[in-house]
Amino acid sequence: MGVLSLIVWSLIIIISIKYVAFVMRADNRGEGGIMVLMSLLRQDGKKKPRPVLTAMGLFGAALLYGDGMITPAISVLSAVEGLEVATPFFGPYVIPITITILISLFAVQRRGTADIGKIFGPLMLVWFLVIGSLGLWRIFLTPGVLFAVNPVFAVRFFADNGWLGFLILGVVFLVVTGGESLYTDMGHFGRRPIRLAWFIVVLPALLANYFGQGAALLQDPSTAAFPFYRMAPQWALYPLVILATLAASVASQAVISGAFSITRQAVQLGYSPRVDIKHTSSREMGQIYIPGINWALMFCTIGLVIGFGASTNLAAAYGVAVTTTMVCTSILLYFVERELWGWKRTPALLLTGVLLSIDLAFFLANIVKVQKGGWFPLAVGAIVFTLMTTWRRGRKVLTDRMREGTIPDELFMKSVLGHPPIRVPGTAIFMDRTPKATPHALLHNLKHNKVLHETVILMTVTTEEQPHLEEKDRVTVESLGAGVHRINIRFGFMEDPNIPDVLEKISHPELKLDPGQTSYFLGRETLVPTSRRGMAIWRERLFIWMSRNATSAARFFSLPPNRVVEMGAQIEL
Repeated sequence: MGVLSLIVWSLIIIISIKYVAFVMRADNRGEGGIMVLMSLLRQDGKKKPRPVLTAMGLFGAALLYGDGMITPAISVLSAVEGLEVATPFFGPYVIPITITILISLFAVQRRGTADIGKIFGPLMLVWFLVIGSLGLWRIFLTPGVLFAVNPVFAVRFFADNGWLGFLILGVVFLVVTGGESLYTDMGHFGRRPIRLAWFIVVLPALLANYFGQGAALLQDPSTAAFPFYRMAPQWALYPLVILATLAASVASQAVISGAFSITRQAVQLGYSPRVDIKHTSSREMGQIYIPGINWALMFCTIGLVIGFGASTNLAAAYGVAVTTTMVCTSILLYFVERELWGWKRTPALLLTGVLLSIDLAFFLANIVKVQKGGWFPLAVGAIVFTLMTTWRRGRKVLTDRMREGTIPDELFMKSVLGHPPIRVPGTAIFMDRTPKATPHALLHNLKHNKVLHETVILMTVTTEEQPHLEEKDRVTVESLGAGVHRINIRFGFMEDPNIPDVLEKISHPELKLDPGQTSYFLGRETLVPTSRRGMAIWRERLFIWMSRNATSAARFFSLPPNRVVEMGAQIEL
């Protein structure tokens, strides 16, 4: 009854109050997730950068990659373990069956959720109705279990069990681990549908099932091993295992898709190299597939299943990642309350203090399991965090080094007007990461080819810290004279930077762009590590390795391959 009371109030406070009532209000034009929360706090240009908050948001996001590996492993493995409850015959085959299901799950990711998503809703509705019905049946037999809603049972549990009772929080936390994913996926479904689904279907079904498991334990303590499956009658065991496996696959699908979304956000916000992003739906922009992330998650997930061998062993690794992210979310939420919502300090501190104290209790109960597997998501988070911060810092250093060899637009135009080069037909677009400075590719083209196109466009692409932009705010055009123009194109961090598509929509009296007569000039830098101030030498080498393995700019910006010219340059970091 004490543990059941903890479960009930964890669902109410952490999910219903913290995430559904408050955290989901902190959206960036409908998008959610800890990186969105971080971007909200960075949009006000008047405030100085706060590296601690940025680092907290990045580390919380990095931990979600560990979650993306552990969730499919523990969800599918725990579902398949139900076969052992039916008969010991399946014992040796649990791991192979789990691996087969996981391979199939990751293999279908390239098809996207556009088609298979049609059965997700009905399937999950059936799942919650079934588990809710099982619970109600057991509650009917032992209605006294409903008194566990009284929080006194939870308090008494701690008083009677002391340190052991506190450690049990690490297991209780498993009932709320989906909270962060619920917030991350808000952009796919919307705040209102999630709230309605939670309060009308999900929460009642979960409470009924957990009360039912408690009733089953009161009736027969021997059901403590696999209490969920032992609630069901024998004839329903195999169908329940199948349904649980399908539901686990859906839950895993949501987490995997979340990893894809976080990766795209990291790329657009400048914390990750460009990656190959494929769209799986012509109608839903958020349905994407990233092959590299998908296969990396698959191999890590299979390795976890083989290495840990049982869902109970994986539970230790599962809680550490999510509790750490939840702590980061609570801290960032305080600054959102104060700066974006205009709350006074006292109510903001009161709410954050209550939520953070609960999050920290769960965190401390889970952190003691580091040696038993909790080290894995922390290690994954540390590695991803290092990669993100190295890429961000490396791009800044690279931009500074490239700026050293450029000349301002004014000097370039003065040179062109004073000593006009030979002009050739067509349009040349020079991609430029340093606004107001002439790109290296343009200077090299003039130096070696000694010609200039009739129309020259110096193009800078920037990503704003908001998910989507209005088309009227997308492009600015500045005429520098002599057929030279500077174009600035802006994208939201949830948008795909398709340059040709944007150029087709530009309406400017001096720009008549013919795709067949347009060439894109890109710089291809050969990076050389040095001992100059900027980054440690090992981080420079890591940045160079990441740069070499990044998707090409031409592919990332959807440039036509037969219209791209690359100009090489060697740059010392």
